[in-house]
Amino acid sequence: MSSRTYGQFCGLARALEIIGERWSLLIVRDLVLGPKRFTELQAGLPKIPASTLSARLNELEQSGVLRRRLLPQLDAAVVYELTEYGSELDQIVLDLGLWGARSLGRPAAEDVFTLDSAILSLYTTFRSEKAKGVQVTYELRYPGDMVVHAIVEDGALKVAEGAHPGADAVIEPLGPFIKDLLSGDLTAADATRTGKIRIEGAFEYLELFTDLFHIPAAPKMPDGIVVR
Repeated sequence: MSSRTYGQFCGLARALEIIGERWSLLIVRDLVLGPKRFTELQAGLPKIPASTLSARLNELEQSGVLRRRLLPQLDAAVVYELTEYGSELDQIVLDLGLWGARSLGRPAAEDVFTLDSAILSLYTTFRSEKAKGVQVTYELRYPGDMVVHAIVEDGALKVAEGAHPGADAVIEPLGPFIKDLLSGDLTAADATRTGKIRIEGAFEYLELFTDLFHIPAAPKMPDGIVVR
């Protein structure tokens, strides 16, 4: 565990000592969806040095946030997974992700958008209260041949990798326009009219999508500050 402390007898200070180090919370984010091998964590965090990843994993393990498990297979691979204590961060990660999404602008050329980010973005923006009595399945095809599907059943959501043959609608953004759609900066009608988003299926499903998944209005920034 990191020796850096805030020197305060405070729960928030302690939480930051555990998960506040650079990369730590992103490692937790990538384990929210399930156990991963070291190489899988590296793939989801391409800019993290291997030595830093090892250090953060050790610190999080010592703090009881994650544990190592040996897979009962011939290759005896080691995976990292959240403990019961670490899993309590699930909703915190989603809430923090939604809070941060309100300040997202355009992605930089070097920014990466991973499969886990795509899946978690749907969990993050899902409004269960709008999904009561709703049954619908979406397939989303992101640039770079990344495909996920989302199943909504009476207020519950299940998102996973891959296509869904029985999807009610297939949504294909031709660029980073899903965020604009969910924030209301781009209406469903304008998205299809301009070709920024293609849809296979009834247009009403795209309108429903913007109702089920939503990013609250961006905060008003002080004059002179521009959100990228």
